[in-house]
Amino acid sequence: MLTIKENAIFIADSHYPHHSNAFLKTLQKLENGEIKTSQIFLMGDNFDLLFGHNEYIQTFVEEAIALLQKLSKTIEIHYFEGNHDFCLKDIFTNMNVYTRDEQPVVFSLNDKKVAISHGDKYVTGFGYDLYCKVLRNKSTLTLLKPFEEAIINHRMKKLSQKHICHTFHGFEKRVEAILENYKEADLVIEGHFHQSRVVGKYISLPSQACQGMVAQLEEGEVVFKSL
Repeated sequence: MLTIKENAIFIADSHYPHHSNAFLKTLQKLENGEIKTSQIFLMGDNFDLLFGHNEYIQTFVEEAIALLQKLSKTIEIHYFEGNHDFCLKDIFTNMNVYTRDEQPVVFSLNDKKVAISHGDKYVTGFGYDLYCKVLRNKSTLTLLKPFEEAIINHRMKKLSQKHICHTFHGFEKRVEAILENYKEADLVIEGHFHQSRVVGKYISLPSQACQGMVAQLEEGEVVFKSL
């Protein structure tokens, strides 16, 4: 079983480049040694829009992609694809990239089973599940290539104007339903909701774009902090 290492960093929902430059700055600090770690968990939606099988979309975030590719040669990186960043295995070839279907992934931490996922796997509804299947598909992305610039430019403009930071009222009820799928796990770590909360054994990671924080393992405990 994979293991979560001391000082591991969890970065969720950065929504770069539209909603924050924090993700790029963190990568730069990792590159120059200002931040040190041997393990990084990218928890999805780190990019506001990025997908594989398409070179044009990569032009919006070239510097961040290049930094991640470089860092992945010396740091163990686990990338949990989100609903904004998917089909990434051909971009980040030195990372452990997990599709939505491959999530959650179970890691060990001090004899505990820790289930890790972006957060949009369960309690989402048939329509959302179907949408994910169709969109996160190489054939779909290939069919759209003749119209890629117009579609991507339109989508990037819409995303730049989207309000992504909010309080999830009734969040405890959602967590209760989600945890029905994690009965074997001792701890669950997810992003997606931008809530920066702990509900029982469920850790809802802070959004780097909204709360300006990440999570890090310190003395065996997951703590929220700014880097």
